[in-house]
Amino acid sequence: MIEILSPAELLRAKEAGALVANILHSLKSRTTVGTNLLDIDKWAKTMILEAGAVSCYVDYAPSFGRGPFGHYICTGVNDAVLHGLPRDYSLADGDLLTLDLAVSLHGVAADSAISFIVGESRPAESVAMIEVTERALRAGIAAARPGAKIGDLSYAIGSVLSEAGYPVNTEFGGHGIGSTMHQDPHVPNMGRPGRGYKLRPGLLLALEPWVMADTAQLVTDADGWTLRSVTGCRTAHSEHTIAITNDGAEILTLPTLGY
Repeated sequence: MIEILSPAELLRAKEAGALVANILHSLKSRTTVGTNLLDIDKWAKTMILEAGAVSCYVDYAPSFGRGPFGHYICTGVNDAVLHGLPRDYSLADGDLLTLDLAVSLHGVAADSAISFIVGESRPAESVAMIEVTERALRAGIAAARPGAKIGDLSYAIGSVLSEAGYPVNTEFGGHGIGSTMHQDPHVPNMGRPGRGYKLRPGLLLALEPWVMADTAQLVTDADGWTLRSVTGCRTAHSEHTIAITNDGAEILTLPTLGY
Protein backbone atom coordinates (compact mmCIF):
# COMPACT_ATOMS: atom_id res chain seq x y z
CA MET A 1 0.00 0.00 0.00
CA ILE A 2 1.25 3.49 -0.90
CA GLU A 3 -0.45 6.36 0.91
CA ILE A 4 -0.57 9.98 -0.18
CA LEU A 5 -1.33 12.14 2.86
CA SER A 6 -3.71 15.07 2.93
CA PRO A 7 -2.56 18.49 4.22
CA ALA A 8 -4.24 17.75 7.56
CA GLU A 9 -2.50 14.39 7.81
CA LEU A 10 0.83 16.02 6.97
CA LEU A 11 0.41 18.36 9.93
CA ARG A 12 -0.10 15.34 12.18
CA ALA A 13 2.96 13.69 10.60
CA LYS A 14 5.03 16.73 11.55
CA GLU A 15 3.90 16.36 15.16
CA ALA A 16 4.78 12.66 15.16
CA GLY A 17 8.17 13.36 13.58
CA ALA A 18 9.05 16.03 16.12
CA LEU A 19 8.08 13.69 18.95
CA VAL A 20 10.30 10.90 17.64
CA ALA A 21 13.22 13.29 17.19
CA ASN A 22 12.80 14.86 20.63
CA ILE A 23 12.69 11.46 22.32
CA LEU A 24 15.82 10.30 20.52
CA HIS A 25 17.57 13.56 21.40
CA SER A 26 16.65 13.10 25.06
CA LEU A 27 17.72 9.46 25.12
CA LYS A 28 21.10 10.29 23.61
CA SER A 29 21.70 13.02 26.18
CA ARG A 30 20.86 10.62 29.05
CA THR A 31 22.93 7.71 27.77
CA THR A 32 26.35 7.34 29.37
CA VAL A 33 28.85 4.62 30.21
CA GLY A 34 26.99 2.16 32.43
CA THR A 35 23.53 2.90 31.06
CA ASN A 36 21.53 -0.30 30.67
CA LEU A 37 19.66 -0.92 27.40
CA LEU A 38 16.56 -1.86 29.37
CA ASP A 39 16.63 1.54 31.07
CA ILE A 40 16.70 3.24 27.65
CA ASP A 41 13.62 1.22 26.73
CA LYS A 42 11.87 2.29 29.95
CA TRP A 43 12.70 5.95 29.32
CA ALA A 44 11.35 5.67 25.77
CA LYS A 45 8.14 4.04 27.04
CA THR A 46 7.55 6.82 29.56
CA MET A 47 8.03 9.60 27.00
CA ILE A 48 5.85 7.90 24.38
CA LEU A 49 2.97 7.33 26.79
CA GLU A 50 3.23 10.80 28.35
CA ALA A 51 2.87 12.30 24.86
CA GLY A 52 -0.29 10.30 24.21
CA ALA A 53 1.44 8.42 21.39
CA VAL A 54 1.44 4.73 20.50
CA SER A 55 4.53 2.58 20.03
CA CYS A 56 4.89 1.05 16.58
CA TYR A 57 7.06 -1.73 18.04
CA VAL A 58 5.44 -3.30 21.10
CA ASP A 59 2.89 -5.40 19.19
CA TYR A 60 4.87 -5.55 15.94
CA ALA A 61 5.10 -9.12 14.64
CA PRO A 62 6.34 -9.29 11.02
CA SER A 63 7.42 -12.48 9.28
CA PHE A 64 11.13 -11.73 9.74
CA GLY A 65 10.96 -11.45 13.55
CA ARG A 66 10.02 -13.68 16.46
CA GLY A 67 7.14 -11.45 17.42
CA PRO A 68 5.69 -9.57 19.03
CA PHE A 69 8.69 -7.29 19.55
CA GLY A 70 7.53 -6.37 23.05
CA HIS A 71 9.68 -3.24 23.55
CA TYR A 72 9.45 0.47 22.77
CA ILE A 73 12.75 1.11 20.98
CA CYS A 74 15.41 -0.79 19.02
CA THR A 75 18.84 -0.72 20.67
CA GLY A 76 21.76 -2.00 18.57
CA VAL A 77 25.27 -2.18 20.04
CA ASN A 78 28.42 -2.49 17.90
CA ASP A 79 27.74 -5.43 15.53
CA ALA A 80 23.93 -5.16 15.91
CA VAL A 81 22.58 -2.90 13.18
CA LEU A 82 18.83 -3.50 12.82
CA HIS A 83 15.89 -4.49 15.04
CA GLY A 84 18.04 -4.57 18.16
CA LEU A 85 15.97 -6.08 20.95
CA PRO A 86 16.70 -4.29 24.26
CA ARG A 87 18.48 -6.59 26.71
CA ASP A 88 20.23 -6.53 30.05
CA TYR A 89 23.47 -4.95 28.89
CA SER A 90 25.30 -1.97 30.42
CA LEU A 91 27.07 0.19 27.86
CA ALA A 92 30.86 0.45 27.91
CA ASP A 93 33.11 3.33 26.91
CA GLY A 94 33.50 3.34 23.13
CA ASP A 95 30.41 1.26 22.36
CA LEU A 96 28.67 2.24 19.12
CA LEU A 97 24.97 2.48 19.90
CA THR A 98 22.09 2.73 17.43
CA LEU A 99 18.66 3.85 18.64
CA ASP A 100 15.76 3.32 16.23
CA LEU A 101 12.33 4.63 17.20
CA ALA A 102 8.91 4.73 15.54
CA VAL A 103 5.69 6.02 17.08
CA SER A 104 2.20 6.85 15.90
CA LEU A 105 0.58 10.11 17.02
CA HIS A 106 -2.98 11.03 16.06
CA GLY A 107 -3.00 8.16 13.55
CA VAL A 108 0.21 8.99 11.68
CA ALA A 109 3.59 7.31 12.21
CA ALA A 110 7.15 8.63 12.07
CA ASP A 111 10.42 6.69 12.18
CA SER A 112 14.02 7.75 12.83
CA ALA A 113 17.36 6.27 13.88
CA ILE A 114 20.63 7.67 15.19
CA SER A 115 24.01 6.08 15.83
CA PHE A 116 26.57 7.51 18.27
CA ILE A 117 29.52 6.49 20.39
CA VAL A 118 29.08 6.18 24.15
CA GLY A 119 31.59 7.72 26.52
CA GLU A 120 34.87 9.45 25.82
CA SER A 121 36.47 7.02 23.36
CA ARG A 122 36.21 7.94 19.69
CA PRO A 123 37.34 4.98 17.55
CA ALA A 124 38.18 6.56 14.19
CA GLU A 125 36.63 3.80 12.10
CA SER A 126 33.37 4.01 14.03
CA VAL A 127 33.23 7.79 13.72
CA ALA A 128 33.81 7.51 9.97
CA MET A 129 31.10 4.87 9.57
CA ILE A 130 28.51 6.97 11.35
CA GLU A 131 29.43 10.02 9.29
CA VAL A 132 29.06 8.05 6.06
CA THR A 133 25.52 6.94 6.91
CA GLU A 134 24.62 10.54 7.78
CA ARG A 135 26.12 11.79 4.52
CA ALA A 136 24.28 9.12 2.53
CA LEU A 137 21.04 10.11 4.25
CA ARG A 138 21.56 13.74 3.24
CA ALA A 139 22.20 12.63 -0.34
CA GLY A 140 19.01 10.60 -0.44
CA ILE A 141 16.99 13.49 0.94
CA ALA A 142 18.49 15.89 -1.59
CA ALA A 143 17.38 13.58 -4.41
CA ALA A 144 13.79 13.38 -3.11
CA ARG A 145 11.48 15.70 -5.03
CA PRO A 146 8.23 15.41 -7.01
CA GLY A 147 8.80 13.50 -10.24
CA ALA A 148 11.95 11.76 -9.02
CA LYS A 149 11.97 7.97 -8.92
CA ILE A 150 12.74 5.71 -5.97
CA GLY A 151 15.79 4.54 -7.89
CA ASP A 152 17.15 8.09 -7.86
CA LEU A 153 17.11 8.10 -4.06
CA SER A 154 18.59 4.61 -3.84
CA TYR A 155 21.33 5.55 -6.28
CA ALA A 156 22.21 8.70 -4.32
CA ILE A 157 22.38 6.78 -1.05
CA GLY A 158 24.26 3.80 -2.47
CA SER A 159 26.81 5.95 -4.27
CA VAL A 160 27.92 7.54 -1.01
CA LEU A 161 28.10 4.21 0.82
CA SER A 162 29.93 2.31 -1.90
CA GLU A 163 32.36 5.12 -2.70
CA ALA A 164 33.35 5.09 0.97
CA GLY A 165 34.19 1.40 0.59
CA TYR A 166 31.29 -0.18 2.43
CA PRO A 167 29.42 -3.26 1.15
CA VAL A 168 25.72 -2.48 0.69
CA ASN A 169 22.88 -4.78 1.73
CA THR A 170 19.61 -4.19 -0.14
CA GLU A 171 17.43 -6.64 1.78
CA PHE A 172 16.47 -4.04 4.38
CA GLY A 173 16.22 -0.33 3.62
CA GLY A 174 13.90 2.63 3.61
CA HIS A 175 10.15 2.45 3.17
CA GLY A 176 6.92 4.30 2.83
CA ILE A 177 5.24 5.35 6.05
CA GLY A 178 1.90 6.88 7.01
CA SER A 179 -0.99 5.39 8.95
CA THR A 180 1.29 2.39 9.57
CA MET A 181 5.05 2.16 10.09
CA HIS A 182 6.09 -0.01 7.14
CA GLN A 183 4.49 0.56 3.75
CA ASP A 184 5.42 0.50 0.10
CA PRO A 185 7.48 1.63 -1.65
CA HIS A 186 10.64 -0.13 -0.52
CA VAL A 187 13.68 2.15 -0.79
CA PRO A 188 16.82 -0.01 -1.04
CA ASN A 189 20.17 1.55 -0.18
CA MET A 190 21.49 0.85 -3.69
CA GLY A 191 19.68 1.25 -6.98
CA ARG A 192 19.55 2.51 -10.54
CA PRO A 193 18.42 6.07 -11.30
CA GLY A 194 15.20 6.56 -13.23
CA ARG A 195 13.64 3.33 -11.95
CA GLY A 196 10.69 2.64 -9.68
CA TYR A 197 7.80 4.58 -8.23
CA LYS A 198 7.51 8.28 -9.09
CA LEU A 199 7.42 10.53 -6.03
CA ARG A 200 4.36 12.72 -5.44
CA PRO A 201 3.62 15.51 -2.95
CA GLY A 202 2.06 14.04 0.18
CA LEU A 203 4.18 10.88 0.14
CA LEU A 204 6.06 10.07 3.34
CA LEU A 205 9.27 8.07 3.20
CA ALA A 206 11.60 6.79 5.89
CA LEU A 207 15.10 6.76 4.40
CA GLU A 208 17.64 4.70 6.34
CA PRO A 209 21.19 4.15 5.13
CA TRP A 210 22.98 1.54 7.23
CA VAL A 211 26.30 -0.23 6.79
CA MET A 212 28.52 -2.91 8.24
CA ALA A 213 32.27 -2.34 8.17
CA ASP A 214 33.36 -5.34 6.12
CA THR A 215 30.33 -7.37 5.01
CA ALA A 216 26.86 -7.09 3.50
CA GLN A 217 25.66 -10.28 5.16
CA LEU A 218 23.40 -10.33 8.21
CA VAL A 219 22.78 -12.99 10.81
CA THR A 220 19.78 -13.16 13.15
CA ASP A 221 20.57 -13.23 16.86
CA ALA A 222 19.25 -15.96 19.14
CA ASP A 223 16.61 -13.49 20.38
CA GLY A 224 14.87 -13.87 17.01
CA TRP A 225 15.00 -10.14 16.26
CA THR A 226 18.41 -8.52 16.39
CA LEU A 227 20.25 -8.47 13.07
CA ARG A 228 24.04 -8.52 13.36
CA SER A 229 26.96 -8.45 10.96
CA VAL A 230 27.96 -12.00 10.14
CA THR A 231 31.64 -11.18 10.76
CA GLY A 232 31.07 -9.41 14.08
CA CYS A 233 32.23 -6.09 12.66
CA ARG A 234 30.79 -2.78 13.78
CA THR A 235 27.75 -1.22 12.15
CA ALA A 236 25.96 2.15 11.89
CA HIS A 237 22.49 3.33 10.92
CA SER A 238 20.92 6.76 10.27
CA GLU A 239 17.27 7.44 9.43
CA HIS A 240 14.84 10.30 8.88
CA THR A 241 11.19 10.44 7.92
CA ILE A 242 10.64 12.94 5.11
CA ALA A 243 7.58 14.37 3.38
CA ILE A 244 7.61 15.00 -0.36
CA THR A 245 6.39 18.55 -0.99
CA ASN A 246 6.02 20.69 -4.10
CA ASP A 247 9.43 22.18 -3.28
CA GLY A 248 11.31 18.98 -2.51
CA ALA A 249 11.72 17.02 0.72
CA GLU A 250 10.90 18.22 4.23
CA ILE A 251 12.61 16.40 7.11
CA LEU A 252 9.99 15.65 9.75
CA THR A 253 12.24 13.98 12.36
CA LEU A 254 14.29 16.94 13.55
CA PRO A 255 14.22 17.82 17.28
CA THR A 256 12.25 20.92 18.25
CA LEU A 257 12.98 20.93 21.99
CA GLY A 258 16.20 21.21 23.95
CA TYR A 259 17.05 18.76 26.72
